Amino acid sequence: MGHLTHNNEALVMRVRRLVGQLQAVERALVAGEDCAKTLHLAAASRGALNGLIDELIADHVRAHVAAPDLPQAERDEGAEALIAAIRRYAK
Repeated sequence: MGHLTHNNEALVMRVRRLVGQLQAVERALVAGEDCAKTLHLAAASRGALNGLIDELIADHVRAHVAAPDLPQAERDEGAEALIAAIRRYAK
């Protein structure tokens, strides 16, 4: 996915925030925090991961499916890769 290099810094920052959120969930579990608080932390982590996946999907579509200069074979390959990723994500 070489097309990610133009947006790489923003994606890395998203991952770092996600790691921080997951660490907060771990700390809450270790400390025996309130169930509701821990659930909210976990839900926020899930939202952050979904946001990252949304960005990756959008970048993939723009670079490997919708780019006007792509040959049809590359579009087909990009579409199949996206379908496989979405199926894996939806499980």
